[in-house]
Amino acid sequence: MNILKATKRTSASTGQVNKLRSEGFIPGVLYGGKKNNLNISLKKLHLQNIINTETFMSKVYDLDIDGNSEKALARDISYDPVSDEPIHIDFMRITKGSQITLEIPVKFINSDKSPGLKKGGVLNIVRRKVELRCPAENIPDEIVVDLDNTEINSSLKISSVKLPENVLPAITGRDFVIATVVSPTILVEPEKTEEVSAEGEVPAEGAVEGAAEGAAPEEGKDKSAKTSDEKGKAATGDKAKSTKPSGEKDKSANKETKKK
Repeated sequence: MNILKATKRTSASTGQVNKLRSEGFIPGVLYGGKKNNLNISLKKLHLQNIINTETFMSKVYDLDIDGNSEKALARDISYDPVSDEPIHIDFMRITKGSQITLEIPVKFINSDKSPGLKKGGVLNIVRRKVELRCPAENIPDEIVVDLDNTEINSSLKISSVKLPENVLPAITGRDFVIATVVSPTILVEPEKTEEVSAEGEVPAEGAVEGAAEGAAPEEGKDKSAKTSDEKGKAATGDKAKSTKPSGEKDKSANKETKKK
């Protein structure tokens, strides 16, 4: 039996609720059916081992509220944004004859009897929970999927699952897939490529060294050539300065003749 002990609470103010939490209780509310909503509190210690399980939100619990039993289903949990601790739980009453839509967790069995998995195949789970419409008095804890005799490329659909009486999938009109057995994925490492130059060719080491070594002599050649040119220009300029025009020579010769 799934029994949870709870206590009726009259405190509703923020201060009183915070005090309950500091004392190790989780406030909650029970609603639904023809009865009035009821404020309750539960000990966190009694919930900490089951509140995070996959079946907590799909199991019907007997809430023992100060000695009075109420069948209920956890429908919502609020968490503190900083500590991530549960701070409030909503429970819904279960009334006989009612239909409830729930997400039921999927359980896979007989994986050791699957030829496809033995060959190295991988179980690809498409749905970890399946939404079902269930009678209030017949809610399954889990959906069992049998992997016996499944080969690679096998598809496990909802039609292959045996559901309890009067329990139906919420999705109608198609036979949806719950899981598949697929071939293993092999990752191929890409080949390393050599770095290429801008022209698309890889320069040889000798060519690079030769180019580097040949750069200095070329620079020296240019400098020496420039120096010889400058020397030639300088020599030409000096010669031009030392040579007088022929007209000036003739004038000086005439002056000397007149004196005589």
